[in-house]
Amino acid sequence: MADELIFYTNPMSRGRIARWMLEETGAPYTTEILGFESSMKAPDYLAVNPMGKVPAIRHGKTVVTECAAICAYLAETFPEAGLAPTAEERGSYYRWMFFAAGPLEAATTNRALGFHTPADKSRMAGYGSYADVMDTLEKAVSALPYIAGNRFTAADVYVGSHVGWGLSFGTFEKRQAFADYVGRVTDRAAYKRANTIDDEATKALQKSA
Repeated sequence: MADELIFYTNPMSRGRIARWMLEETGAPYTTEILGFESSMKAPDYLAVNPMGKVPAIRHGKTVVTECAAICAYLAETFPEAGLAPTAEERGSYYRWMFFAAGPLEAATTNRALGFHTPADKSRMAGYGSYADVMDTLEKAVSALPYIAGNRFTAADVYVGSHVGWGLSFGTFEKRQAFADYVGRVTDRAAYKRANTIDDEATKALQKSA
């Protein structure tokens, strides 16, 4: 019997990234929706993720948190989905997935919070400057159809989610290369399926509030 796969999430969170990835794998899973100030901070869930944040997955005895790690884990655990990198794609795959988890996330979050790195202190910030990050990402999504090469991989789930949200919430500069990339990676049945599931879950939460 295959190990049970449990997905801990809230539909109004980064859990949407993991949901998209789960739908891409086609693997069966069960969902536990948690409240930000209630069950997410309860002892049962803190035993899963001491940060008290979502998403997380439990696959048998294995627990994985952090969206990039979840995407990479699921791609390798379910190779039949074809979302893990080939030997030729591996360098770009990990490069841009970790770029999104590190410099991109930090730069856009700081900008949203109103923090701007002084030019003379940019070497102290891992991402340098917001402009550096935007320019670098634009080159990355323009070089090839997908972030790691000529086909869709789990890295596109993660990077594509960041770009899509950044454009929607205004934390990204409106650049055509970003819009074109998001259009390519989200034109997928799994993405649409995941969005429908989370949109319905959001409505249910709002109705019960």
